[in-house]
Amino acid sequence: MAAPATALVVLCLVLPVSATITATFYAGGGPFDLYAAFLASGFRRSVLWRTLEISLITTALSLVIGFFTAYAISRTPPRWRSVLIILAVFPLLTGVVVRSFAWLIILGRNGILNDFLVWIGIEGAPFTMVFTKGSVIVAMVYLFVPLMVLTIVGVLENIPDDVIEAAQSLGASPTQTFRQVIFPLAVPGLIVGAVLVFTGSFNSYATPQLLGGDQQMMMGTFLYQRAMVAFDWDGATTVSAIMVAVTLAVVIGMTRVAKHLNPMTT
Repeated sequence: MAAPATALVVLCLVLPVSATITATFYAGGGPFDLYAAFLASGFRRSVLWRTLEISLITTALSLVIGFFTAYAISRTPPRWRSVLIILAVFPLLTGVVVRSFAWLIILGRNGILNDFLVWIGIEGAPFTMVFTKGSVIVAMVYLFVPLMVLTIVGVLENIPDDVIEAAQSLGASPTQTFRQVIFPLAVPGLIVGAVLVFTGSFNSYATPQLLGGDQQMMMGTFLYQRAMVAFDWDGATTVSAIMVAVTLAVVIGMTRVAKHLNPMTT
């Protein structure tokens, strides 16, 4: 039954990605010349590090905000739970470009937030908020928290109330119940959500382009620049291969962390 889907994934995903990565070993003078040239450039290393840093911060913040939001939703009465879930994931119904552009309006020098700071008399206002690392992180967290909530809330809803009540009846405090019962059982959902958020943020293009610009360039925008502006296909292929390798490494690392936190996680 899984053969058609497996064949489609292999044909449309595995083979093209494998061909892209393999091509990088033959394009230069040696197998690793393109990668050596990439890592030899201080600018390109800074783009890679910035992308990794922003993606990890976005994932961490989305985990914290999304987990406690999902936990609050899962503890509400069933008649309100569906309404809260709809409200939490409602931003997903709007396009990424629209949501990112909204933050451009909010954080702009003449935007809503700066106008408010000027109105209340904050010294130094208006501030430069766009085209900074902070603006990219804020917008990315806003983009991915609904996805994190949607991923985690299903796991938390499936934790039986009897398990929590049993822990409390054995003398566990609310903090101990959360740390020893709820959190370990929620680890699979946390890992899935973290993988989705990290992958999406690491490969994001529209949000870094609108709110980061060239000052806060990330790998997605750098890839587009190499391919569509400079027509440097070898460089673009190298960037894409590095993005795939970093994403796989982080996903594997997150999976091992999950197994450490919860031996039952597979």
